[in-house]
Amino acid sequence: MTPEMRLKVERYKRCSQVTPRLPPSPAFAITPSVHKTPLNLTLPNRESGFSFLVRNFDAQGDRFRRALGILEKAIAARVFPACSLAVTFRGELVAHKALGRFTYDPGAPEVTTSSIFDLASLTKVVATTAMAMILYERGLLDLEAPVTAIIPEFAGPLDDNDPQRRTVTLRMLLAHSSGLPAYEKLFLRAQTREKLRQVAFTTQLTAAPGTRAEYSDIGFIILGVALERLADEHLDIFCQREIFGPLGMAHTTFNPAAALRDSIPPAADDRIFRHRIIQGEVQDENASVLGGVAGHAGLFSTAEDLAIFAHAMLNGGHPILRASTVELFSRRESAPEGASRGLGWDTPSAPSQSGKYFSPRSFGHLGYTGTSLWIDPERQLSIALLTNRTWPDCANQAIKQVRPAFHDAMMEALGNA
Repeated sequence: MTPEMRLKVERYKRCSQVTPRLPPSPAFAITPSVHKTPLNLTLPNRESGFSFLVRNFDAQGDRFRRALGILEKAIAARVFPACSLAVTFRGELVAHKALGRFTYDPGAPEVTTSSIFDLASLTKVVATTAMAMILYERGLLDLEAPVTAIIPEFAGPLDDNDPQRRTVTLRMLLAHSSGLPAYEKLFLRAQTREKLRQVAFTTQLTAAPGTRAEYSDIGFIILGVALERLADEHLDIFCQREIFGPLGMAHTTFNPAAALRDSIPPAADDRIFRHRIIQGEVQDENASVLGGVAGHAGLFSTAEDLAIFAHAMLNGGHPILRASTVELFSRRESAPEGASRGLGWDTPSAPSQSGKYFSPRSFGHLGYTGTSLWIDPERQLSIALLTNRTWPDCANQAIKQVRPAFHDAMMEALGNA
């Protein structure tokens, strides 16, 4: 780490010691009873308060009958065995429902609204991008900084040094325009965390940096390491203290404790790599070798916790971020041409898994296990849908039809069509 970066880290640590935090309790995010008028809590040193998310979903069965029916039919068709959803609208939690069982076995436990799901690539926005936004605000993250300034190993070996790699910036990693490939089975070449990181650092570019938008797990693995070095702290520890705790996301974590296993639907029956049922541990093999904590995958959460996170984003990021930072990172990048990505976040494009009604200002993300989160600041709305569509394997791709149909039905029920 350079002397300049060390000074930035020390400044960050001093800042974090004096920044007021909310107690890490769900009660500070969702009130225990139905209120028609949201409560407000004024935080010190903030431009405005953090509003509570109000529970108001007593009539969800009738109001969202068609949308819930789409999910029930998907379960019957074995698109996924279980799902949990949370919908916020104008400061209220208007839908909160769980359907199905942990597996297709009729005797399997029923999923509940407290069930915890493997978020897969939602990790990229709820953890990694949120961490990047916080570090950006604190002056620790320069979007135009070359990755090699933070991770010298990314330059490659001296005898095979590619000058193009030195032009890859943190912005490019966030916007998926670095030139790195989408995905590689790094776990087949590396059996330890450090070895897999080194393999990721030396992955060959498949396009000139900044010329092509290609969604890249490899890029976010590298980004996660860069953020850890900038913060001088592990990703999971930082996120717990700076994001999940302050927002009251009490059921959001990397590497869930063994006691939570019975609350987590299994994600896969892995007969190729780990040779066991994957339940309570990350489904993604690369993240597994990385110890369950990675920039691209590894986070577990409930639909309710994602509603809390989305509510904060809809309230300008309070109490963890400024509105200008949320707007900067969620806004679609102007380059490369034809790209639909913001910084970390995705935006709707035609056709979109968000459906046809989310506004152009919307932002969201998908997860490989069948998870999704979409946020529409124009309509003050968010929809979180969690499934374990990778059970028992990833062969069934029908969620690509179910997800937009569900979103459209929800929008129509809310009068947003």
